[in-house]
Amino acid sequence: MKKLILTFALLFSYVNLIGQHKGNYDASISRQNISGNAIVYGHMPKHNMSTLNPNSTITIDVRALQNVKASSYTAIFNVSQIGETAEITKNLIQNKIDAIKKALLNIGISEKSIVIDVISFVPVYEVEVTKKLFSKSYTEVPKGFELQQNIHIQFTEANQFEKILSACANNEVYNLVKVDYFIDNIAEVYNNLQSKLLALIKDKKDYYNALGFNLNDYNAMMADQKYCYFPKDFYQSYQAFNSISFEAINQSKGITSVKKQTSYYYQPLPYHNYDIVINSAILEPVIQVGMEIKINFSPKPKENTPEPITKTETKHKYYVISPNGNVDIKELNTN
Repeated sequence: MKKLILTFALLFSYVNLIGQHKGNYDASISRQNISGNAIVYGHMPKHNMSTLNPNSTITIDVRALQNVKASSYTAIFNVSQIGETAEITKNLIQNKIDAIKKALLNIGISEKSIVIDVISFVPVYEVEVTKKLFSKSYTEVPKGFELQQNIHIQFTEANQFEKILSACANNEVYNLVKVDYFIDNIAEVYNNLQSKLLALIKDKKDYYNALGFNLNDYNAMMADQKYCYFPKDFYQSYQAFNSISFEAINQSKGITSVKKQTSYYYQPLPYHNYDIVINSAILEPVIQVGMEIKINFSPKPKENTPEPITKTETKHKYYVISPNGNVDIKELNTN
């Protein structure tokens, strides 16, 4: 009996060990912190095998993608200030911007990397109601001024952005407009992709020649394109699948419906359509630079050799009979 229990225990441990190595992929209750919440409302990838249709045209279609870390970034924050007079409004926003500049200088952002862009400076009106005996009149009267400015902050390392955000938030500036990414050597990136694709095209030509297709016997037509995508184009949103109300747990009541928070995540271009991916492992949002070259090879038409024309030549013979009636007939040589 003890041997049976021990055997069962070992067998259970072995099965459990296999399950741990296999993971929780097909578990009835998946762990959201492992599989992620983003896929819940997304589309599961399809793995359909395409059907091959041989034809007389040979197509070489190659794609390359390079993930490039930005050489510099520019964050833009919007600052809005209202005041009773134009001077008061200007002084209030200037004090706020000066405090932000001082905080940025302390974290290593140079003054030349900070630019102020004035957006608008307009009066603010309110409606004044004048009551009369039998009617009311509504008149717009100026009550103050509103000044809007954008702060452009350039930095070179992604981990500086958190400190920039704190410097602005500590001075009551919360409106982040956008963050732009820049590459100094974009031409070098394209040249690198081009050299990689040309080497790949040569390998594919050698492959077709090994199969017995001499591409010199084909007419070639080609097209190419290049593109550059920035992280702001690839943020997607999702909502968590599960929501728990801790209020209901504490009060021992039924489930209280709560509003699911909308979350965003960076989803770069997938790699399955590319033959070459440079810097494939990425940790932070990057600029994705791509290039594609497509060449169609169609067989050259065969030359139609005309059949030789056979010419039949007829040789005629001519005879002259003398007028005196002699029977002597002589052949007339016409050559």
